[in-house]
Amino acid sequence: MEATPNSPPENGAPTGAAREVVIRVRGLQVGFGDRLVMDGLDLDIYRGEVLGFVGASGAGKSVLTRTILGLLPKRAGTIEVYGRDVDTLSMRERREVEQRWGVLFQQGALFSSLTVLQNIQAPMREHLDLSPKLRDELAMLKLDLVGLPADAAGKFPSELSGGMVKRASLARALALDPDLLFLDEPTSGLDPIGAGEFDDLIATLQRTLGLTVFMVTHDLDSLYAICDRVAVLGHGKVAAIGPISELLLSKDEWINAYFHGKRGSGREAAFRQAASGPTMTKRLSRAIVPGIGDDALGSVRLRELLAGAAPRGLRGAPRSARGRRGR
Repeated sequence: MEATPNSPPENGAPTGAAREVVIRVRGLQVGFGDRLVMDGLDLDIYRGEVLGFVGASGAGKSVLTRTILGLLPKRAGTIEVYGRDVDTLSMRERREVEQRWGVLFQQGALFSSLTVLQNIQAPMREHLDLSPKLRDELAMLKLDLVGLPADAAGKFPSELSGGMVKRASLARALALDPDLLFLDEPTSGLDPIGAGEFDDLIATLQRTLGLTVFMVTHDLDSLYAICDRVAVLGHGKVAAIGPISELLLSKDEWINAYFHGKRGSGREAAFRQAASGPTMTKRLSRAIVPGIGDDALGSVRLRELLAGAAPRGLRGAPRSARGRRGR
């Protein structure tokens, strides 16, 4: 696949000379035995953007995340975080950088022997000198921030639903008030409504907290709903990167199959209809939710239309259609 330049984000993040590169990867080479997973990969992540990262299964998306985090060694190349080459940092400087990011791993990676509250407090215990009372108060604030009820604090991971595990893991990732968030398949295993609610949560937190988000995902709806740019991994490199509207025009065979295939074509059609103006959005909304009024159209989310669910915020919509927290 032919690589395209690291274009600036389409929405929200700074552009032109003002944009700031939070993570810069150049010439990255990572391998296992005789197999190279990354081979000369270049990537820029800009402050304030949500960057989606996609690629074929086994292509190395999670490998890149773990390499940036320092969990996997690299064979060659440089990784700069906040303008600092991580290879040149002392242990103290490295810990300072690590406190500025939070990570939500693919399966949540909660400590099974700890309660939700104790899981959220784990980074605080490691990095901050806080009293037990203050730790409890801060952990409860993070719990509320991600939409979990207070009674979830005393539960163990085995007692949580899939959606609650994701939210508890996100609360832990936010424990130290990071400005950079890594998400590895955040909506995997969630039903369409639960996944849509999680997308909304990420988008709200990103705007409210000013987060920079790097999201590995296979979820097409997430890409359409919240990503400023999407990067495509192929043959060990970033093969294409840009707003989703640009990737839809790509001539690359894999990108075409991904976005225009059987699963992607419906999302693309809805995306183009929504992008064509409020008239088309109203037609699409009313086709799925008969009787919807003009005053409710502003709350319509793409994923809800695609899933056939009544958009949240519609008066009179049945509870089963609106969904519940933690699903």
